[in-house]
Order: sequence, then C-alpha cells, then structure tokens
Amino acid sequence: MRRYAVYYAPRRGPFSDQAARWLNGDADIRVPAADAKDMTTGARRYGFHGTLRAPFRCASDVTAERIATEVAALAARLHPVECTGLHLENLGGFLALTPTGDTAALANLAASVVQATNQLRAPMTEAEIARRRPDSLTPRQCVLMNAWGYPFVMEEFEFHLTLTDRLTPEQTPEVMRVLQAHFDPVLPRPFRVEDLCLFGEDAAGAFHLLHRYPLTG
Repeated sequence: MRRYAVYYAPRRGPFSDQAARWLNGDADIRVPAADAKDMTTGARRYGFHGTLRAPFRCASDVTAERIATEVAALAARLHPVECTGLHLENLGGFLALTPTGDTAALANLAASVVQATNQLRAPMTEAEIARRRPDSLTPRQCVLMNAWGYPFVMEEFEFHLTLTDRLTPEQTPEVMRVLQAHFDPVLPRPFRVEDLCLFGEDAAGAFHLLHRYPLTG
C-alpha cells in the first residue's frame, strides 16, 4: 500500500448499502440531466468514510504490521462515541453528511487518533505540502499541518462523510434533493462511531478497508 489512513466507515447494513448504491452509480438513482457516477469520481476513490487520520506515507522504519498493531491497540483503549444524527450539508460545493448535536466527543476521538498515529508517518515532502496549497491556509492550519501532517485536525477538525465531488451551483439543489430522499430513511439516529477502520491506498490510488477494530476501551 502506498499510504494508510484511519477512517470511520459504517458497518454492513442499510446505511452502508445506500452509500454504496450512490457512489457506484446505481441505475435506479435518477439525477436529472446528469450521471450520478460522474459526480462521485473522487469520493468513490476514497470510499464512503469519515476521516479520523488523513492518508499518510509510513515512516521508513514502520511496517504495515506495526501500523495494524498500533491501530488495534489504540481501538482497545478508546470508547465509542455518538452524536444525535447526521444531516446533508453543502460544504463549499461538495455535498456531505455531517454530524448533528454535541460533537465534542467525536472531535476528542479524532484528536486521540491523530496524536497516537503521528509517529507512524513519514515527514511530508515539499510536493505534499504544495498540494495542500499552504497559501490558502490560515497560519494556525499551517502549524497543524507541520505538526500532524494535515491542516484540518484538532480545533480545525470537521467530521464529514463526502458524497460528491465539487458541484456547480446549478447542479447543487437538485442533487441535494435526490440525496435527501435517498439517505433520509437510513440515516442512523443516533450516529455512533464504534470502530477504527484502517484503510490502505493501492498502486492505482483506490482506498480499501484493511481492518476494522471495534472501540472497546
């Protein structure tokens, strides 16, 4: 695997099934004047997930086995967390499901994952830093990126489950309507994060679930 990440991914059930149908461009999901599959190229590559630790290259002395062992041990120390539910939101042109209610426990979980896995990652290269467009980040986000390998962590963390690539303003209202109808019947209430999911990126750039570790702390 080229990179690893720690995500939330739903367990098998109606919610995960609906997400798979959307991302895989199920023919029964109608988006007027558009192909749903064309709107999800990037989201499909990463899989349906919420980021806890963003993708990283492992350090030169770190093996895949060590990553799996440390993430498993971390999951054994941490508790499941929950929020009231999820709702559909437009995040600057990307549509995503975001948590409702008190998200403090979820933010603390993500911070713990970032801190505990930081020693596993290789330092960012100049090219990786450039891809983050540091000129578009705040000074604090640049500090966080340098410390943790990703700018949107700690107080900048915003949990979300991405459903689309960037849409045009003309596309957004209709796609939101379609997604609302598609997901409303299966949205978890409450929404619980019960596992740490270790993902790996293959040579073609697609991410795959490697291990699921229940939170049992």
